[in-house]
Amino acid sequence: MLLLAVDTATPAVTVALHDGSSVIATESQVDARRHGELLLPAVDKLLAGAGLALGAVTDVVVGVGPGPYTGLRVGLVTATTFGSVLGVPVHGLCTLDGLAYASQLDEPFAVATDARRKEVYWARYGDSRTRLTDPAVDRPADIAEQLAGLPVVGAGALLYPGSFPDAREPEHQSAAALASLAAEKLAAGETFLPPLPLYLRRPDAQVPKNYKVVTPK
Repeated sequence: MLLLAVDTATPAVTVALHDGSSVIATESQVDARRHGELLLPAVDKLLAGAGLALGAVTDVVVGVGPGPYTGLRVGLVTATTFGSVLGVPVHGLCTLDGLAYASQLDEPFAVATDARRKEVYWARYGDSRTRLTDPAVDRPADIAEQLAGLPVVGAGALLYPGSFPDAREPEHQSAAALASLAAEKLAAGETFLPPLPLYLRRPDAQVPKNYKVVTPK
């Protein structure tokens, strides 16, 4: 097995390779505005550093969000394109699950990432492997009481310490954690999400209402 993991649902553009036993290479860069520019060079650097060719990949794993529309679709389109070209399966995983897995917490906690608009994407977990709720998007103050007393992992917790006083690392997504989680799930015969975007809300770009239609004369 050679699993390629990709996630662009957060400001982190992150990729990793996993051989079924352990992570063998990883590349990450945090830049919320350059996902499209950074992803393919990161994959090239990852493979070159590991001395491997893209054709050796047997499975692709991609973070499906939740995340902002533009960044999220970069990773999904890239992952599905690799899967199509290589003829290999593409497995979707919730991005929040990757952060939860990386936390290695064995107690109840939550994960919160920055959703912009003064909101967070979040979910509750029983431990680092067990998500208890569906991902949601809310204002921090609106969920502070629900999460009171719980550690909260991720950039969303660090952005709003008044609502999430027990903020924990990691701050950013890691494809290495996503790859390790995927390898465990594959070995156990567990199911994955389809490689489709989990937006939770409409994109910022909208078609204007009542726009004037110009027809040729």
